[in-house]
Amino acid sequence: MLYHMLLSSGRFPVYRTEPCVFDLLVPRFGDFHRVANRRELMRCWLRTRQFRRSGLDAGEITEKVVTCVTNGGEFLCAVMDGMACAGGFQRWAVWGPDNLLYIPTIKRLIPDALFIHVIRDGRDVACALDRKEFIRPFPWDQSDRLYVSALHWMWKVETGRRHGRAIGPDYTEVRFENLVLHPEEALAKVSAFIGENLDYERIRRAKIGVISVPNTSFSEEWKSGSFSPVGRWKRQLSDDQVTQLEGLIGELLAELGYPLLSRAESTTLGFRLRAMRSMYPVFYQLKEWLKTATPLGRFVNMNRLQIDQNEDSRDVEEGATARESDGLLSSTSSGISETRM
Repeated sequence: MLYHMLLSSGRFPVYRTEPCVFDLLVPRFGDFHRVANRRELMRCWLRTRQFRRSGLDAGEITEKVVTCVTNGGEFLCAVMDGMACAGGFQRWAVWGPDNLLYIPTIKRLIPDALFIHVIRDGRDVACALDRKEFIRPFPWDQSDRLYVSALHWMWKVETGRRHGRAIGPDYTEVRFENLVLHPEEALAKVSAFIGENLDYERIRRAKIGVISVPNTSFSEEWKSGSFSPVGRWKRQLSDDQVTQLEGLIGELLAELGYPLLSRAESTTLGFRLRAMRSMYPVFYQLKEWLKTATPLGRFVNMNRLQIDQNEDSRDVEEGATARESDGLLSSTSSGISETRM
């Protein structure tokens, strides 16, 4: 949501997709110092939605990447600087939930990057992820997808916040709920952080992407005119589900300022949920290490790039609003990167 607000502000080039550089392209194509890897990268990238939506000339961007790029940060800058230059912009913005996991790497490769972490109530996130079945539990936990989704949110938010604290003033947090309920106040905070004047009235008039039509896991709400993404968990979850969820992630919810309905410290979780709380964060971290630090990264799933597929006529990224957290990066000539709810 924040990313489309930024695009609607007229201050950044419109790039309505997720670059997927550090979470997909770098693991898949390996060391960008090797010319052969860069050529392989471009043969693939020119067939993706990411290229199609960039508006860049295939020959020019290929020559630049093959001759000049040596890492993921330089690739991202080559693409986004090209778009910014073509549109007469001084800055650019990108988003992606997994950017939170790569804050140290991105900051090292793009030193003037700024990060905005959009955080949403984990109970609402769990509802959305469970509805769309985005998070895959182990086969024996299929009936507990709601709780696995909550643990994924917890792991990613905690990881992002830990990395963010390490880079100090170049990282900030914004609540999704404030963007929905108090957008002018939330945008004032973002404006001060990135040093841009984000005119809320202009954003309302432009209405790019989800500012006009929300990308939601609960489309029936939008169709019926009862769309309300804040506190949906109160309507969707049973009392027992709320108690179990807050027992799992209540400590982080309270730390973030979200009030609890139950007393999380007094909730007694069963052995199964206790085991899940111990196991899944370790599993997610192990998966990330295997993808980024071993040759297994070459087998990363590339479906999000939509290679050689037709564009969605609605021009909306499927599942964006359901994703856990958003992280943005910004600089005078580099960019803004977002990680989503």
